[in-house]
Amino acid sequence: MLPISLADVERRAGAVLDEGPAGYYAGGAGDERTLRANVAAWAEHELLPRVLVDVSEVTTTTNVLGTEIALPVVVAPVALQRMAHPDGEPGMARAAAGAGTIMTLSTLATSDAAEVARAAPHSPRGYQLYVTRDRGVSQSLVDAAVDHGYRAIVVTVDAPAPGRRERDLRTGFRVPRGLDMPAVTASLGRSSGVTVEDFFSIVDPSFDWSAFERFAADCPLPVLVKGVHAPADASLAVDHGAAAVVVSNHGGRQLDGVPATARLLPRVVEAVDGRAEVLVDGGIRRGSDIAVALALGARTVLLGRPMLWGLALDGEAGARHVLELLRAELTSTLALLGARCPDEVTSDHLVG
Repeated sequence: MLPISLADVERRAGAVLDEGPAGYYAGGAGDERTLRANVAAWAEHELLPRVLVDVSEVTTTTNVLGTEIALPVVVAPVALQRMAHPDGEPGMARAAAGAGTIMTLSTLATSDAAEVARAAPHSPRGYQLYVTRDRGVSQSLVDAAVDHGYRAIVVTVDAPAPGRRERDLRTGFRVPRGLDMPAVTASLGRSSGVTVEDFFSIVDPSFDWSAFERFAADCPLPVLVKGVHAPADASLAVDHGAAAVVVSNHGGRQLDGVPATARLLPRVVEAVDGRAEVLVDGGIRRGSDIAVALALGARTVLLGRPMLWGLALDGEAGARHVLELLRAELTSTLALLGARCPDEVTSDHLVG
């Protein structure tokens, strides 16, 4: 029997992954308070249905930065996907394309931009960038994304150094032998055997707002800022050229004890004040969570860990199943809220 919820997918995936990879994918920083809070905080918001609305036809279709997608879920950038399943990033790209949405390829991917583009040539995709100490490496990654039809660059800004991820320290996690991350190899000369600390040694901790503004101005694609917590930083991001802001605490993997993204989202939306689109990730596990995010002002959500669970369980088909589960849940949630599409979900659909 196929899993009927994301919790089922996670449970089954945990049984097929080895301890090191399972801990790397699932773990957070420190005591994992933020990791847990990300999931719990969506349930702190109560939905308020409106009745006697004609919901005989409900669609989950929406758009982000002018690109139409079949549901308000974008596949987040997640590292080392071939560690979960041989289908890896190409399989994830095909799953996203099959569901009608966008995949975001990670700098720490086990495929390069060209391979993923070949896997799903006609679907929209973005490229997540860690700005590296060697700016030539960063520029080559951006150039490859442009050359292969990626539509946006997502700059992650909340990782100038690695969070202290104790699950990885306990298991002694290192990239398994035989796995290559092209961007890491370009910077370090190898991928096999590297640690999380090795990953982040390539990231430039001096990258600041003035450098971001120059980057955004020179980039031929829209640039999103991912990893925004403070409303003031959201406003600065737009002031310095960001096309969109992603409210994210890196899935609780960086600084433990920061607020859940569901709590951060409303103040960021207020600070941006319609000048750019706001996206959010962290702890989304239900269609009702997506509805809460929309009601709080997000244009769409990004989904990371559940996509990995699906990939680990059944490759491309498993990842596609995760998106279809959420589509079905969101369709039901919209109808029961009295909303015919994601754009009709507003703060009026929340209690208080």
